[in-house]
Amino acid sequence: MTPRTIALALALWAAGAAGALADPLEGLWRSAPDDNGNTGLIEVAPCGDALCGTLTRAFGPDGAEIASDRVGRQIISETRPRGDGTYRGKVWAPDRDQTYNSRLTLEGDVLQVEGCVLGICRNGGTWQRQ
Repeated sequence: MTPRTIALALALWAAGAAGALADPLEGLWRSAPDDNGNTGLIEVAPCGDALCGTLTRAFGPDGAEIASDRVGRQIISETRPRGDGTYRGKVWAPDRDQTYNSRLTLEGDVLQVEGCVLGICRNGGTWQRQ
């Protein structure tokens, strides 16, 4: 191979590797307790050109896993990074069956969740990376 071919191959490999990096929000998150004291594990992953989070397990106020018909539902949807660890999208609150326009703020393994609908805002609490 010529030096030019090697350089081109390395450049293409580096571009592909950079594109394959996961967004820092991706992964498993434990939600803050809702109005009923329940929490959940939410798996955040790419969905189209955005990020989505699906409820994978639910827990009661005592921390024991509970059966829930909400497991498998999207909690986070249409979420895109805005820079500096902030994200905008949608968050569905199972305890109120309400979807909010969300503002997520990521700092390390801590995610601050807030949402508003029709000017009424709700603090979704602090989620922890699992």
